[in-house]
Amino acid sequence: MTHLLLTATVTPSEQNFPREPRRETAMAKDILGEAGLHFDELNKLRVLDPEVTQQTIELKEECKDFVDKIGQFQKIVGGLIELVDQLAKEAENEKMKAIGARNLLKSIAKQREAQQQQLQALIAEKKMQLERYRVEYEALCKVEAEQNEFIDQFIFQK
Repeated sequence: MTHLLLTATVTPSEQNFPREPRRETAMAKDILGEAGLHFDELNKLRVLDPEVTQQTIELKEECKDFVDKIGQFQKIVGGLIELVDQLAKEAENEKMKAIGARNLLKSIAKQREAQQQQLQALIAEKKMQLERYRVEYEALCKVEAEQNEFIDQFIFQK
C-alpha cells in the first residue's frame, strides 16, 4: 500500500501577521481532515487517517499470521492425509490376507468333504465286496461239506 506523503512548511516571510500557533494548527488540521488529509505522529501530511493506517497495519499483520497458520494447518492436514492413506493401504492388505485365508479354509473344507465322500464310497464298495466274499465263502463251505459227505459215503461204501 502506498501512502501519499505531503509536507507543508511555512517560511518566516510568509508569516505576515501574529497568529496563535496552536489554534491555527488545530484549524488547519480540521480543514485538512475535512479534505481527507491528516498529520501523522511525525507531523507529516498523510492521505489516510492515522487510525485507518494503524488498523491497516494491524490487519496486514493479522493476515500474515492467518496465512502462516493456514500453512501450518495444511502441513498438519497433509500429514494426516498421508497417515490415513497409509492406514487404508495396510487395512486393505490385511483385508486381502483375510479373504485369502478364508478362501483357503473353504477350499480345504471342500477337499475334506470330497475326500470323505471318496472314503465313504470306498467303504461301501468294500462292504459290498465283503458281502460277496461272505456269500462265496458260505457257498464254498456248503460245497466242501457236500464233498466231505460224498467222500465219507464213498469210503463207507467200500
